[in-house]
Amino acid sequence: MDAQALSSEIVPFAVTAVSAYGASVLTRLEVAAADGTVALGYRIIQRLLGRRGERGELESAVSELAADPTDEDLQAVLRVRIKAAILADPELARELQGILRDASTSVTATGERSIAANVISGIAVTGDSATIQR
Repeated sequence: MDAQALSSEIVPFAVTAVSAYGASVLTRLEVAAADGTVALGYRIIQRLLGRRGERGELESAVSELAADPTDEDLQAVLRVRIKAAILADPELARELQGILRDASTSVTATGERSIAANVISGIAVTGDSATIQR
């Protein structure tokens, strides 16, 4: 995925986190009760801020966006800053793609007594009167 496409895919998540937390998204240590989209945006912002060099420009873009998360011009500024960070650091691009890929895992259960899980590491029983022996 090229830098333009990746930055365009990332910005909506970052905007959601900024909308939820404002400028405090820059200093929060954790996201406890956030929904998936907000938590993903928070993780992306924290990963971007974890790199060296252009942190100030990214922080500035996030802080400005926090004043008005619906401002499309401010969203574009953040997108440009994210794109620059991706272009400057190919490893960062791979990590962000991994974060997006991991977040896109979807598990759906359909049908009576079905179980939805990404990973089941134990016994899963959906029937009546089941007896489990080890």
